[in-house]
Amino acid sequence: MSDQNRLGVFKTYKLYVGGKFPRSESGRVYEVTDSKGQWLANAPKSSRKDARDAVVAARKAFGGWSGATAYNRGQVLYRVAEMLEGRKEQFVREVAASEGLSKSKAAAAVDAAIDRWVWYAGWTDKIGQIAGGANPVAGPYLNLSTPEPTGVVAVLAPQKSSFLGLVSVIAPVIATGNTAVVIASADAPLPALSLGEVLATSDVPGGVVNILSGVTAEIAAPLAAHQDVNAIDLTGADAALAKELEIAAADNLKRVLRPQPVDADGTSDFEDWLASPGTHRLTAFLETKTVWHPTGALGAAGSSY
Repeated sequence: MSDQNRLGVFKTYKLYVGGKFPRSESGRVYEVTDSKGQWLANAPKSSRKDARDAVVAARKAFGGWSGATAYNRGQVLYRVAEMLEGRKEQFVREVAASEGLSKSKAAAAVDAAIDRWVWYAGWTDKIGQIAGGANPVAGPYLNLSTPEPTGVVAVLAPQKSSFLGLVSVIAPVIATGNTAVVIASADAPLPALSLGEVLATSDVPGGVVNILSGVTAEIAAPLAAHQDVNAIDLTGADAALAKELEIAAADNLKRVLRPQPVDADGTSDFEDWLASPGTHRLTAFLETKTVWHPTGALGAAGSSY
């Protein structure tokens, strides 16, 4: 039977919540098209209920993930990079179609995304060395500061960089022990939904990353107001939406990451995702725990232990 006589087997994209692949609770889908308006797939259109379910899954996974050793988290993240490497061609096709890139440019973006994932995997057991330490104190005691994960982080993925930007905002959140509820790019959600399949077949525990697709503002609003979400990354929000979400987030004192500057259409995809990411995203969702310890009385010769 020739390929010309075959019926195409279209992929059914689903959400990724709690390590499983549900359809949207609402039963809604929306058309995803390429840069030329050609139909690519139907993506699930998440509801407020889907967002709440994702927060429940993220909270349930937080204890085990944050309690794992930093070295173990690094191993798990590296395993994700291995899986991405094995499915590189699929992501190249999806990125090329989603972003209107040539195959060579899409391949470069996917390679950079995999490298970025490996880079963050290497930071899991090192971030404590730059974000914590022993502090000098003028008294018969010392204190030690250690970074700890904030908790459940809502992440609005970049609208334009469907895979490299996506990886750049997810990996640092989970590398430091947080769990994530991710809202994929509204117009280009397919690479994000496929990433869920990679996470499910790697060693990442279910609920550590939860991926939703749909209308960004519709999903982000309940997440920003949710009392069990500890922080929110507004990278994929335009200026007007970001302001609304910041106001909602203030109700329970969420940490808010609002990257600057923004570009002409109000989104922060102005950011050069190919540039070295630095460590600011690693430290953005960390809390500092300080432990005080007595050392004894101070004498003329100095402290006594």
